Amino acid sequence: MIIRRNGSSSSAKGPEDYFTGTVRIDSPFSGEAPARIGGAIVTFEPGARTAWHTHPLGQTLIVTAGLGRVQRLGGPIEEIRPGDIVWFAPSEKHWHGASPSTAMTHIAIAENLDGKVVDWLEKVSDEDYLGE
Repeated sequence: MIIRRNGSSSSAKGPEDYFTGTVRIDSPFSGEAPARIGGAIVTFEPGARTAWHTHPLGQTLIVTAGLGRVQRLGGPIEEIRPGDIVWFAPSEKHWHGASPSTAMTHIAIAENLDGKVVDWLEKVSDEDYLGE
């Protein structure tokens, strides 16, 4: 058994190459081999979001606070709230983040495949984020 104590790792800023706006990443976690699971608690300030991206084995988001948005390529922008659980299928192009006026926090969980967890793509434009 491994216990990772709350506060045992420092918060990290979401890298500008992969995020728009202010994003904080806390408590990244991963399983011990042969497990492939990993994740983090991610907080998006209003208007902040990920770039478009995919995960080779999919991704689960568990919304814990605030009001957010998610979108799959070709689909509508969906609103997400605390208690919602979002599943993105393997290799499904998508983005997620806060609403324009309210911050959002979620737990993000994904598995790695051959050492890769995510493929980052282009940033989400303001027009696409706002659904214009």
